[in-house]
Amino acid sequence: MDVVELVRVTSPPRPGGEQSAADLRTRTRVHAAVAELGPVSAARLADSLGLTGAAVRRHLDAMVADGVLESREPSPGRRRGRGRPAREFVVSSAGHDAMASGYDELALAALSHLAEVQGAGAVADFAERRFSALGERLAAAVDPAAPAPERVQALAQALTAQGHSASARPVGRGTAAEGTQLCQGHCPVRRVAEAFPELCEAERRAFERVLGARVQRLATLAHGDHVCTTFVPHEQDGGPAPSPAGRTANQDHLSAPAAGSRTPTEGRRP
Repeated sequence: MDVVELVRVTSPPRPGGEQSAADLRTRTRVHAAVAELGPVSAARLADSLGLTGAAVRRHLDAMVADGVLESREPSPGRRRGRGRPAREFVVSSAGHDAMASGYDELALAALSHLAEVQGAGAVADFAERRFSALGERLAAAVDPAAPAPERVQALAQALTAQGHSASARPVGRGTAAEGTQLCQGHCPVRRVAEAFPELCEAERRAFERVLGARVQRLATLAHGDHVCTTFVPHEQDGGPAPSPAGRTANQDHLSAPAAGSRTPTEGRRP
């Protein structure tokens, strides 16, 4: 199961205060119930979830204000009794988009449990398997015989199709640092990778296998940068893909710069 790509189905914290973990869990449950049962009234949601009507309405109102849900009058065929009919709720288009991002809390809890029970090495093994599978899908879009810039561009397009909002551009033209810079403006597993950097490292190795060249990770969203940046030097064009089992100390140095390193100077996207 691809745990880390599951998405938290809830709206972001409202301005002016932090949501508690309990509130986030409850909001996630309400959001998921509306997706399953909608159009649905607050009273039916409260009954289904075993919550008070007031608690459900508070979360519904907040998610409507955030644009995650929409409220509307029930259709004539669904109205019963006298008086003003209860409004019903459905998930909005933006709310469906949010549901596609993953259960961050669940992924974090699962990986934390895995590390506690089987050790940190188990998380690294999981990350390697997960990104090896992703790499196989990405490799189908990359022609190994194409020049390095074209391979990186094809990888960027394939990553975008996977939800990473990626782009590629040349850097350092005419210098020893000439290459192509791969930028990822969105990371579906950013919050999980903040706690488990093994995911970022496994992704980098997957890029090496797909591109058939050593790559240098310069910045990551998980470490607080505004974009994930990976540098692919052109001097390796045509070289064989490195094997994770046969890496040398020199390869590791080239692929994993020291903390705080931002070379080449064009390492970040403006």
